[in-house]
Amino acid sequence: MSLDRDETIAEFGRVVNMTPAALRKWLATNESQSVGMTSEGEKVTAKGQGEAVGHQMGGRILEIKARKQAELTDNDLADMRKVIGYVHRPGKQRPGGDVTDTRWRHSLMNWGHDPLL
Repeated sequence: MSLDRDETIAEFGRVVNMTPAALRKWLATNESQSVGMTSEGEKVTAKGQGEAVGHQMGGRILEIKARKQAELTDNDLADMRKVIGYVHRPGKQRPGGDVTDTRWRHSLMNWGHDPLL
């Protein structure tokens, strides 16, 4: 089932729980740039191995968050739905124990969601 415009905006606001400033700061870190998968399906384990899809989407989230709701395009809404879907899937795969410094958390943070907030 596809979310309508208002539902998408509301759910995006819930799942993207990092502020734009916090997300921007996070995306600049080595940890952010050392996790995820590239669009070619290659695993990123270190900075400089290519940009992960999630890291790219983090930049896109910043663009979306900078817009007024009335300015959101169909492409923005489609990307917002991707973020919502991504955050809900790995959220169900939380590893046991302390997740503070895990690839799982770092990947979610690239998508604007910090599970520890």
